[in-house]
Amino acid sequence: MGWLWNKSHDAPDQDKAVNDTAQPKADQAKAGWWQRLKQGLKRTSDLLRTDIRDLLARREGELVDNLLDELYTILLRTDMGPQAARQVCDRLAEQYRGRLVTLDQLLASVKATFLDMLRRESTQIRMATAGPTVILVVGVNGSGKTTSIAKLAYRLQNQGYRVLLGAGDTFRAAAVEQLTIWAQRLGVPIVTGPPGSDPASVAHRAVAQALQTGADVCIVDTAGRLQTQVNLMEQLKKIRRVIQKQIPEAPHEVLLVLDATAGQNGISQAQGFSEAAGCTGIILAKLDGTAKGGVILPIQQRFQIPVKLVGVGEKLEDLIEFDPVQFVEGLFA
Repeated sequence: MGWLWNKSHDAPDQDKAVNDTAQPKADQAKAGWWQRLKQGLKRTSDLLRTDIRDLLARREGELVDNLLDELYTILLRTDMGPQAARQVCDRLAEQYRGRLVTLDQLLASVKATFLDMLRRESTQIRMATAGPTVILVVGVNGSGKTTSIAKLAYRLQNQGYRVLLGAGDTFRAAAVEQLTIWAQRLGVPIVTGPPGSDPASVAHRAVAQALQTGADVCIVDTAGRLQTQVNLMEQLKKIRRVIQKQIPEAPHEVLLVLDATAGQNGISQAQGFSEAAGCTGIILAKLDGTAKGGVILPIQQRFQIPVKLVGVGEKLEDLIEFDPVQFVEGLFA
């Protein structure tokens, strides 16, 4: 990291007072995030707990082998898709074939399988070893991309990084205006271009300015697009090439913003964007609504793209690092 904000060492008592109050505030914030995470996953958790409990009550005394088809159908309703649902049922069959299963045993098995699916790569944002870290952000219109960029910039600022934004969504004047307003609120520089101008040019100038000014992180927005729009997907490849001419190993992260309420459509989005942009991570936005969280399982299973951050509210601080254990607990809370 090129720059960190360091407090003066002239006031140790003041530092101690700050540290004494910081931990309770951090604990309160974590508790608040957990409540919002549980609320965001409530639709899925209600379905899982209620339907599985009802299944066992109706089929009491039957072997687990006879319950699996119904369990498979229940799991499909969480948007996890057939492959992930089948994996859960296959594991349960291996453990309890020819035996009766209790609710606690069944839930423990399902949770363990979910965790195995979610434990992939690190959820940490990958930072450059030297020079600015370049983060390219992609996603469809309405996914929460611009707001997620603002939250990410705020999060990185609080970690001591100097951030610069590039407004590469030149097709929508409103998108540039919205990101500019966020930049002003955060007090970070932003590089923009005229409406309709080449997004790759904006990305080039943003990275160049980050190099010149010694910024630690350059976050480049891109135009919201459908994964089926081939010409716009080719444009993403051009943006990558332009960035790499200045920093060969960049972008260090390509984050796909997915709307947590999108359900199975998130899978086709992940496929389209990963092929065009080489996605390295996912920001799961809008998990504070009536989301179904199961879709993350097939996305990570099929494309090996880890969820790195989760949006649990509308405030700047409502972007948290993805925790597989906490997420699975939220699914059954």
